[in-house]
Amino acid sequence: MSEQTVSEQTLTPEQVEAMIRRGPFHQWLGIKVLEIGEGEIVIKATWREEWVVNPDRQYTHGGILATLVDLTADWALVSKTGRGVPTIDMRVDYHRAAMPGDLTARGKLVKWGSQYSVAEANVFDKDGALVASGRGVYLTAQPKAK
Repeated sequence: MSEQTVSEQTLTPEQVEAMIRRGPFHQWLGIKVLEIGEGEIVIKATWREEWVVNPDRQYTHGGILATLVDLTADWALVSKTGRGVPTIDMRVDYHRAAMPGDLTARGKLVKWGSQYSVAEANVFDKDGALVASGRGVYLTAQPKAK
């Protein structure tokens, strides 16, 4: 897909979810795309007992939160790229422990570039409290023809 073609068509949440869930890890996370827009996405990850890092305290492993920041920021770019894109750099801030329950992440495009783009994401717990946030740089250049 060319960038022009992608921006002219509207991808549905179901279409984007099907693209994301091609990856077995994303299937395991229980990813559901709730909303998709121009440079924005909202996803939900279905909570799993395997996410618990400390059985006594019951909070979710930080790697799951970092994954959701990266995944959501990355796919916020789908309205421009029509596909997921490789991560160049990323940072994550942890704000509080994520207790058992589904997580919702909101991602948005910060800066579009023909080679590299910046997007950010916030991850919220089942009660709507911010548990993690972050920003990434992604390679948005068109893939080379084979």
